Amino acid sequence: MKINHVSKQNSILNKFISEIRDEKIQKDSLRFRTNIERMGEIISYEMSKTLTYNSKDIQTPLGVKNMQVLNDNIVLASILRAGLPLHIGVLHIFDDAENAFISAYRKHQGNDFSIQIDYIATPPIDDKVLVLVDPMLATGKSLIAVYNKLIEFGKPKQVHIISIIGSRQGIEYVEENMPENAHLWIADFDEQLNDKGYIVPGLGDAGDLAYGKKL
Repeated sequence: MKINHVSKQNSILNKFISEIRDEKIQKDSLRFRTNIERMGEIISYEMSKTLTYNSKDIQTPLGVKNMQVLNDNIVLASILRAGLPLHIGVLHIFDDAENAFISAYRKHQGNDFSIQIDYIATPPIDDKVLVLVDPMLATGKSLIAVYNKLIEFGKPKQVHIISIIGSRQGIEYVEENMPENAHLWIADFDEQLNDKGYIVPGLGDAGDLAYGKKL
């Protein structure tokens, strides 16, 4: 798997990462969601440089201009609910993409947990570019469970993962369980997970920060 650490080169992306990490700023849920959307746009732009383009004549009011236009059919797939702001940001760039949504959560059993998938809505993904959108790669288990479920609906020609923050452990797990030609586009990563499987220093629970605490 090819790993693209997007914030390695300084840009405005670093400002947005610092704000979603900041425990004072992140209390503003609207700003938190907006920053996640912005990062989805920035990372999608970087990813777009690797896709397939075709030459096309565009008729303007004054003439014809030959342009390179995106040729790939894209399916954006997000895990509810934390993935929604990032999904929206990516959709701002790939605005004609098809969309898939998956309900997946951790089902705890003592100190361990499994990934429970209760719902999936997806178009066919055969021979399309599958873009998996997951803001936090903690253990990586939910992302792999969702990927394995999605490929029951077809074989994508490419797989891209867009994420905001990952743990070293989660990235390694994803790398071990995804196809070699998959691409991970991640804003930043941290070295540790705590005993509850949260990224440290991370930012906390992205779903709660975006939409409020859950029962």
